[in-house]
Amino acid sequence: MKLDVYRRLGIRNDASATEQVVLDHLQRDRGRLRATTLGGHEVRVFLERGKPLLVGEILQSECGKNIQVVGADEPVTTAYAADWQMFSRACYHLGNRHVKLQIADTDGERWLRITPDHVLEEMLELLGLTLKKERTVFVPESGAYSGGHASSHSHSHSHSANSDTTHEHHHH
Repeated sequence: MKLDVYRRLGIRNDASATEQVVLDHLQRDRGRLRATTLGGHEVRVFLERGKPLLVGEILQSECGKNIQVVGADEPVTTAYAADWQMFSRACYHLGNRHVKLQIADTDGERWLRITPDHVLEEMLELLGLTLKKERTVFVPESGAYSGGHASSHSHSHSHSANSDTTHEHHHH
């Protein structure tokens, strides 16, 4: 059975998946791909380009089957920073090179994750970070201008009439 997907349902608790498809970060970035579900069915994905699939997201096939996106374990290098200055410098230098990057602060431990690259790993060590090579799910930031899910936000403000502070919000 071929499952053709043209529709994303997002990450939802109210939609159960009957199939799962395991994809690495490069596959999740593509709008068009072929893969096989854990149940052995071929999946053909035809979605809008430029909006990465999210780990845990539900896709719906033309025949109405729900397919959950599962992140594949892949080789990564995780770098741990002792302090915020070290962490910020590492993120700056990697961002300046347009490197795909996952960042987190877990239980007060600052870390970033990249795909293995000996030149970048050497730079991170020179900046003082501690490196660990491992296999895990890689979920890089989608980018500030991608219009992706991770970069969107909404908020509201209330300002008193006598407040003399003003500010603007720029949405791109």
